[in-house]
Amino acid sequence: MTGRPASLPAPGPAETPTGGPKTGPADADARLDRARALKARREARARWLLLAPAVGLIGLIGVAPLSITLIYSFLEPGAYGGVEWSFSLDAYIQFFFERDIFDDTLSFNWSYLSIFARSVGLSLGATAGALLLGFPTAYYIASRPERQRNLWLFLITLPFWTNLLIRTYAMLIILRDQGLINLGLMKAGVIERPLEILYTDTAVFIGLIYSYLPFMVLPLYASLEKLDLRLIEAAYDLYASRRKVLTRVILPLARPGIVAGCILVFIPGLGAYITPELLGGGKKLMIGNLIAIQFGSSRNWPFGSAAALILMALVMVALTLYVRHSGREGRAHG
Repeated sequence: MTGRPASLPAPGPAETPTGGPKTGPADADARLDRARALKARREARARWLLLAPAVGLIGLIGVAPLSITLIYSFLEPGAYGGVEWSFSLDAYIQFFFERDIFDDTLSFNWSYLSIFARSVGLSLGATAGALLLGFPTAYYIASRPERQRNLWLFLITLPFWTNLLIRTYAMLIILRDQGLINLGLMKAGVIERPLEILYTDTAVFIGLIYSYLPFMVLPLYASLEKLDLRLIEAAYDLYASRRKVLTRVILPLARPGIVAGCILVFIPGLGAYITPELLGGGKKLMIGNLIAIQFGSSRNWPFGSAAALILMALVMVALTLYVRHSGREGRAHG
């Protein structure tokens, strides 16, 4: 006897031996992606937590003062120092122009630009002088036996153990009319009267080189220490002259140290204050002295802020142009 077949249940999801539904490859990939995303978020959070103290410190001692300086440069000077909170462009106008006290007309003023030009010229000269003195020094140290290098590096860094103000005073004693240089030249019969070195641009130039010479030597030494001496020997084996070995082998390989040393000397030399103040006698102003005067005796904080920002913009433009030029040269050679 045939009966009506019983209705079959609707097919459901396949079950695993434990009773749960089976998962396909797509579900496994989705769970794996979610796990990876969660791990990436945790790692990013951990990195930010580690960076937070450094970012906060940079914001506190870097961004905040620059922001205050930027705001002050667009305000009016207070009667007894400080600022008055009213917007004004007079600080930037004063840097480039001079206002007539009678008819209020503007005429171009070279006074502050000449101070900037003197600062740039002295800084470039000090950078070139430090390079001429620092490169042979660094090469000599790098070519010494390894046991002697630490002693020479110790002697190079020894001036940093003394405050810059004391070192500048020592240079003042050396450069004065009765200083070591003039006394030595007179006793040798080279000159009859003392040379007027102190309180001149020459004294500031010598002081800048003396102050920042270690900043040139150390990066140069770091590059020259890695120099493979076999390349120099190979150049000599190919009958290259000493000049060609220097210009074709040593200088290209030492270029990173040369660039780093020039930057480390030029930028602090551009904003130097103690050296031109003492060795220049306050008569040969540089940008740092100009800014200090505005915040001090002149009580013109907006103009001092504007001068500081113009100095920073000048340095940033120079560095940007150099980076772009280096990038183009790297692409051309690479």
